[in-house]
Amino acid sequence: MTATQAPDAAPPTAMTNRQILQAMSGLMAGMFVAILAGTVVANALPTIIADLGASQSSYTWVVTAELLAMTATVPLWGKLSDLFDKKLLLQLSLGMFVVGSLLAGFSHGVELLIFSRVVQGIGAGGLTALAQVVMAAIIPPRRLGKYAGIFGAVFAIGTVAGPLVGGVLVDTSWLGWRWCFFIGVPFALLAIALLQRTLRLPAVGRREVKIDFLGAFLIVAGVCALLIWVTLAGNEFDWASWQTAALTGAGVLLLVAAVFVEARTAEPVIPLNIFRNRTVTLTTVASLLVGVAMFGGTVFLSQYFQVSLGKSPTVAGLMSLPMILGLLVSSTVAGQVISKTGVWKRYLVAGAVIMTVGLGLLSTIDADTSFTLLSVYMAVLGIGVGMLMQNLVLAAQNDVPASELGAATSVLSFFRSMGGTIGTSVLGAILANRVASEMTKGLDAAGIPSGGDGGGESSVPDMSTLPEPVRQIVEHAYGVATADLFLIATPCALLALLTVVFIKEKPLKTTSGMERLAEEAGAATETDRTVVGS
Repeated sequence: MTATQAPDAAPPTAMTNRQILQAMSGLMAGMFVAILAGTVVANALPTIIADLGASQSSYTWVVTAELLAMTATVPLWGKLSDLFDKKLLLQLSLGMFVVGSLLAGFSHGVELLIFSRVVQGIGAGGLTALAQVVMAAIIPPRRLGKYAGIFGAVFAIGTVAGPLVGGVLVDTSWLGWRWCFFIGVPFALLAIALLQRTLRLPAVGRREVKIDFLGAFLIVAGVCALLIWVTLAGNEFDWASWQTAALTGAGVLLLVAAVFVEARTAEPVIPLNIFRNRTVTLTTVASLLVGVAMFGGTVFLSQYFQVSLGKSPTVAGLMSLPMILGLLVSSTVAGQVISKTGVWKRYLVAGAVIMTVGLGLLSTIDADTSFTLLSVYMAVLGIGVGMLMQNLVLAAQNDVPASELGAATSVLSFFRSMGGTIGTSVLGAILANRVASEMTKGLDAAGIPSGGDGGGESSVPDMSTLPEPVRQIVEHAYGVATADLFLIATPCALLALLTVVFIKEKPLKTTSGMERLAEEAGAATETDRTVVGS
C-alpha cells in the first residue's frame, strides 16, 4: 500500500517551556489512561470473573489479552509514527482505548471482555510508544531529562492509584466492577481534546510511504506465539510439552521469516539497520534485562504483602509507595541534573548498580521482615530503576537520525515489555513450585497431611480460612519463595550493569526531533540538487 504525504512544511522553531508543558498535558493524560488500564483491574478481577461465571483460564486471558496486544503492537505504532502524523496516531490510539473500555464495561460474557481487552491493549500500545516519540520530537535531548520526572509522577500515580481505585469501585454497590473500565474514558477524551488544542507538529514527511503489512503480521504473530507460551507454560501446560514445542517452534519460524522480510522491504516495521548502532543495540539489551529484573520481581510483591504479611489489598497497594517514590525522586533529580550538565552515562551506571543492590537486599526478606526494612529495600530498588529506565531511552534517542526516532523508541519499549512478560511468567512458575515445595516440607514437619490446604501450585490460599499452624507455614513459604525470585532477578540486573558500561557517552543534541528532521530533509534535498546539477 502506498500513501502520499504533504510536502515539507516550513522549518520548525524551538518550542518554549510553556508550549512544551501545554503539549505534554495531553500526553500525560494519555499515559495515565494507559497505566490505569493495566492496574485498575488488579483487585477487581476475582469479582469480574465470578459475576460473568467464567473459569480460571478466562481469568488468565483477561489479564494476558491486554498485555499481549500492547506488547506486540508497540513496534508497529513506533514505525507508523516515523511515516504518518504523530498527533493523529495518538488520537487514534486513544480512540481505540475508548472503544475497548466501553466494550469491556458493557460486557455480559467473558468472550466479549477478552476481545475488548485486546482493543484496549492495542490502544495502550500506541500510547506507550507514541508518548515518548512525541516528547523526543518536541524536546531536544539536552532538555528532555527534566521533563522525564513529570512522566515519572504520572507513572507513580497511575501505578499506585489503579489498584486502590479498582478496589473502591468494586466495593461500592452503586458503581461496581464495570466502572473499572468506564473510569478511563473521561481521561482519554480529555487527552484527545488537549492534544488537538496544544500539540503542534509540522508535517515533515516523505513523499511516498509503503506500509509493510507482511512484516507487521509476521512480527505480531511471532511475538504473540512466544508471549502466549511464556504466559501459559507452567500453568495451563508443562514447560516440557507438545504445546511448548508448537508455540516456540511457530514463534521462532515466524520471527525468522519476519527478519527475512524486514531485511528486504523498503519501509520495514523494525529497521534492522538501527541495530548497527552500538547505542541502540546495548540500550535494547539493557531494557530487556531491566524488564525481566524489575517487572518480573516486583509484580509478586503485592501477593507477598497480602499472603506472607497478612495485609489487605488496599494496604498492600499503599505498601509499594516507597518504591514508587524512590523511582519518582531519582528520575526527577537525575533528569534535572542531566539537562543542566549534559552528562548522562554516570546515571545509567549508578542506576544499574543501585538496582542490583536493591534486588539483592530484597532477596533477604521473609515473613518476619519489618515494613521499615522493606521500605528501605524497595526505595533503593526504585531509585535505581528511576535513574536507569528513562535514561536508556534518552541515550538511544540521542544517537539515531530523527527519521528513526519512532522505530528506536518503540524497539526499547517493546523489549522492556517483553522482558517484563517473560520475567513475570518464568518467575511465576518458579514461585509456584517453590511455594509448593516449602509448604510440603513445613506440613510434613508439623505432622499435618499435605494436599488439602489449598495452597498448591494452582491457587493462592484464602488466609482467613486457614488454621493458625497452617497459616504460619503458608506465610513462611511465600516469604521464602518471594525472596528467591529477587535472588534470581539480581543476576539480570548485574548483566544490565555490564551492558550499560559499554555504552559510549555522546554529547546530548540541542535540537528537537522535528528540527533535526527538517535539517535532514533539507540536507537530502541539497544532495539531490547537487546530483542533478552535476
